Amino acid sequence: MPEHSEWLIPLLIFLARICDVSIGTFRMLMVISGHRFVSAGLGFVEVLIWVLAVGGAVKHLNNPIAVLAFAGGYATGTLLGMTLENYFAIGHRMVRVVNTKPELDVSTLIREKGYAATRLEGRGKEGPVEIVFLAIKRRLLPDLLDDVAAIAPHAFVSVERTERVSGFATFVGSKTDRSPWGRFGQLRK
Repeated sequence: MPEHSEWLIPLLIFLARICDVSIGTFRMLMVISGHRFVSAGLGFVEVLIWVLAVGGAVKHLNNPIAVLAFAGGYATGTLLGMTLENYFAIGHRMVRVVNTKPELDVSTLIREKGYAATRLEGRGKEGPVEIVFLAIKRRLLPDLLDDVAAIAPHAFVSVERTERVSGFATFVGSKTDRSPWGRFGQLRK
């Protein structure tokens, strides 16, 4: 066997592991978000690549570089999968803003920015508080957090994943949710 194959096989194993693990990480996040058919398709590709990577690693167990490439590809694939999921920003988030200065009226100010917001009156340790709820697309979260920080830097903000949102009010000025690709076209929106 030529000498360059000593490095070629570990490189191929490394690249295969990056692919299958990043697909697997992304697939799991799609499963959690309820995208069944996309998850199934990704699972098929993931396992196909995995079988090839494992086969290559098993054949070359006597090559420590191939074994390290297998493990390194796994770690790198995990990072890449998380990066991909973050880029696509799939799903919705429920944001709660607790404003300890209710005279500021954060709900009105945040609505002026184009968000749909629900305001509740509450009572905290120090007295009355304004509680604002927003259900938003995840990709809008960084902008919303910046807006809240500018409007009410003293407010307490919590964010949680929301599984299903019905009767969803879209951000003012956003594109329509219709896509010629059906549900698959909504991955990046």
